[in-house]
Amino acid sequence: MAEEQKFFDFAAAVGLTKHIGESEATSELLRLCHLEKDYHLLDVGCGVGVTPVMIAGKYGCRVTGVDISEGMVMRSRERAKRARIADSTEFLVADAQDLPFSDNSFDAVITESVTAFPEDKQKAVNEYVRVTKPGGYVGLNESTWLKVPPPPELLQWVSREVGANASPLSSDEWTGLLKNAGLNEIQVKTFEIDVKNEARGLFRRYGFAGMMGVMFRMLSLYIKNPSYRAFVKKVKKEGVTPKNLDQYFGYGLYVGQKSGQLTS
Repeated sequence: MAEEQKFFDFAAAVGLTKHIGESEATSELLRLCHLEKDYHLLDVGCGVGVTPVMIAGKYGCRVTGVDISEGMVMRSRERAKRARIADSTEFLVADAQDLPFSDNSFDAVITESVTAFPEDKQKAVNEYVRVTKPGGYVGLNESTWLKVPPPPELLQWVSREVGANASPLSSDEWTGLLKNAGLNEIQVKTFEIDVKNEARGLFRRYGFAGMMGVMFRMLSLYIKNPSYRAFVKKVKKEGVTPKNLDQYFGYGLYVGQKSGQLTS
């Protein structure tokens, strides 16, 4: 847990979070969730706020974002203020396994590269469903084992690239979590990962100016923070992307509908 927290603390400090599939995956996830104007959407594990700010600005939705990291929440609020959409967004510190909202609060709930982390994934998904209105959608974009069991070098790569305590599941396992939570009309799409496309997607997601800001903060943190220097050296030492990555590891979009009729 300490390594995971260090990873997220550094990510918040430089203002950078990522999820597999980047903007294209987000757009498809929102399409599968039938996002409409004036919906109230919850983004669990919102990171530095890129997705909530995009949704509020592009779709005209009200968006609440939660993250377990105070640093991430602070960055999200700053981003929303810069984008001049603070009035249509709200950001709170919260655990995915214990959301601080009443039942049936949101028209849709999404997560992106988040539900791989909680120790009790079923509890987290149950929480997503609990706070979703009847007829609303729950959508996950999550790291997925396309083939099991994965070899040791793949496990090491995932620990480094996705997160120290991340536990990807197979497509059937992710689907099972949604079914066990009572969701219906479940849709599943799985994709192989392309490391080069992921890097390009990161630049598209943040833009040139945004990435320059991230790089500047990385350099400043590297100069000033010995722990960050050690973290970077460890990442470099652990090696390159495994050659058989695309055979075993990818991501999936998993969307289900809560029983009942949606009333906004």
